[in-house]
Parts: sequence; structure tokens; C-alpha cells
Amino acid sequence: MNTETYRFKVGTFKCLVVIDGTHAYPYVPAWFINAPKERLEQVLREHNLDPEQYVSPYPSLVINTGQHRVLVDTGAGSMEPTTGRLIPNLQAEGISPEDIETVILTHGHPDHIGGNNDSEGKPAFPNARYVMWKDEWDFWTSSPSLAELELDEHLKQLLLTSAQNNLLPVQGQLDLVDHETAIVPGIRAVTAPGHTPGHMAIAIASNGEELLYLSDVVLHPIHLERPDWYAVFDFAPEQTVTTRRRLLQQAATEKALVHAFHFPFPGLGRVIQKGDAWQWQPV
Repeated sequence: MNTETYRFKVGTFKCLVVIDGTHAYPYVPAWFINAPKERLEQVLREHNLDPEQYVSPYPSLVINTGQHRVLVDTGAGSMEPTTGRLIPNLQAEGISPEDIETVILTHGHPDHIGGNNDSEGKPAFPNARYVMWKDEWDFWTSSPSLAELELDEHLKQLLLTSAQNNLLPVQGQLDLVDHETAIVPGIRAVTAPGHTPGHMAIAIASNGEELLYLSDVVLHPIHLERPDWYAVFDFAPEQTVTTRRRLLQQAATEKALVHAFHFPFPGLGRVIQKGDAWQWQPV
């Protein structure tokens, strides 16, 4: 399998998962911060996970509806030596930044907005409108304290600096949504708060087929099996769990194809009901 891109279809829509790079998270238990220690150690062993490192892909999704070319999230940009490959990988697939008409930003974390702008600080996708949930934009542009997050000051400053550097330059091309609505025909904004105040999922439908793009509603397949375990990065943990349960139930009931940002590449699979929780079935 090509580890940089993955092509598939949703109905008549041509879709492409394009990787921006990877990041090695150094302390995996931080993704399950409220999990009982011994139980978590057992679950990590069952999943063959090293508790000291998880290498996550940073993928973006391109959807060509035939009328519109849409990009969901822009990766981490220059955040790491291992990131910033989105545009070269798009160009390798014959897609130039000028071809993108709409950029959907699911939320304001650095690994989802880091490729918003070019090296000169100008929008990297010059012909695109950028779409974000209004609560998300308002939060990150209000210079929040991030006191709700149990992160060290260095990480908090990274989040705040990234938001300022990557969101403000696209303001002139920005559309804000404040309710579930079609962004373009067949691609719909879905409210999914918790991970961040205005976190957004995306529902894609064509010719009787569906894809639910979860972004960071779940960070690892373990969150399907243990939906009440949340991460240190989740802004509002109880809301995260409520959102997660709602969207996982929707995905399982509708038998929709699902994309989860941090799951092993290409992040596509199905959600299978298993008792009062779920199981991940990768493509």
C-alpha cells in the first residue's frame, strides 16, 4: 500500500486520503487519562501498543464531487521535521493548491490547521473559502487561557501560537457555520463538540453511500471499545464522551464508512456494535 495517499469512492464522489506526515506521541496513556491504570496496561498490551510511543499519521481528505473539490484539514505544516508533505503529495496526485475550492477545518489544533498558509504566511489554497464552526473560531481567536486542559505551559503556548499563526491569515477567505448545514452539495457540517468547543465532524453522502469523517471524536480504536475513556487534550471530557457515543451509534446504525484522523493509515473502516460499546473494522 502507498503510505502517502489512498484513493476510494463514496458513491460518485472521488476521495483521496493524503498524508501530511507523522508525529510520535511520547506518552500513550495521555490519550486515556481517566482509565484505571492496570486495566489500561492490559488493553494497551492487547492492542500491541507501546505505552511510550504511538506514531500517528496526519492525513487530510480530498473530496471531488464532480462539481467541487474540497479539502478537509491541512495537516501540521512545518510543526515537525516529519510533517509538511501535504502539498507535495497533492501535487504528486495532479492536484495543485489552486484547484482546491473549499477547505474545511474541523478544529483549531495544530495538526489540523498547520498547513493553512504558505511560507510567506499567505493562504496556501488561494482560491478556496475556508470553513470552520463559529464557536471554534471564536474560542481560538479570543486568546483563551486553556486552564481547562491539564497540559504544561509549553504545550498550551504551542496551541495558542499555532491558532494565531494559522487561523488569522485566512480570515479574509473564511466562512463560519453555526448549525448543521450543507457546505457544498453532499458534504455536511455535523456538530461534534467536546474535544474542542467547536469541533466539527463531516457527513459525506453520494448515490446512497455515506462517509462520516470523525476527525478527533476518537483518537484510537480503543476509544470505540472504551468510549468513556478520554484524552488529556479533550477540552470538555463529558461532552466528548456524549458526542462520541452519539456519532459512533450513528455510524454503526447507518453502516457508514468512517474516517478517523489518528487511526492507522488510511484511517478508514466501519463501526460495529459490540454490547454497549463498539469495535473498529478497518478497510
